[in-house]
Amino acid sequence: MARKQRSVSYDRRVEIRPGLRGTASLVVGEEHTAPRVGSGRVHVLATPVMINLIEAAALAAVEHLLSPGYQSLGTVLHVRHIAATPVGMRVAATAEVIAVEDRLIRFRVEARDEKDLIGDGTHERVVVNVAKFDERVRRKLGQ
Repeated sequence: MARKQRSVSYDRRVEIRPGLRGTASLVVGEEHTAPRVGSGRVHVLATPVMINLIEAAALAAVEHLLSPGYQSLGTVLHVRHIAATPVGMRVAATAEVIAVEDRLIRFRVEARDEKDLIGDGTHERVVVNVAKFDERVRRKLGQ
């Protein structure tokens, strides 16, 4: 039996290509620490917050280039958190597009505080049609 091929309607206003970069930053506050977000007891930047900053940098790189009705969703993160950042220090995350395959966008990511590289790795996002995605979610809920 032949498999039915699905066509992907994925419209972009501007070509998403390797080399595009985005950044996001914050000053670490108590609300960003491991005890506050439930990921540890030491009052330093929590890994989940660093990951959120990395995703924000990836969004800054490409989201504004997508056509209305489309957005990207994070699907894969391979990230190391290798240095602690104290409350009061600024952290900046950078995401650079390294590959684009159909709807999949791959990024090289890193996070730095005022002194050190604190995290690095790769991240993948997939571009979706928001209306179709929302419909699948509603079906999952039985609506």
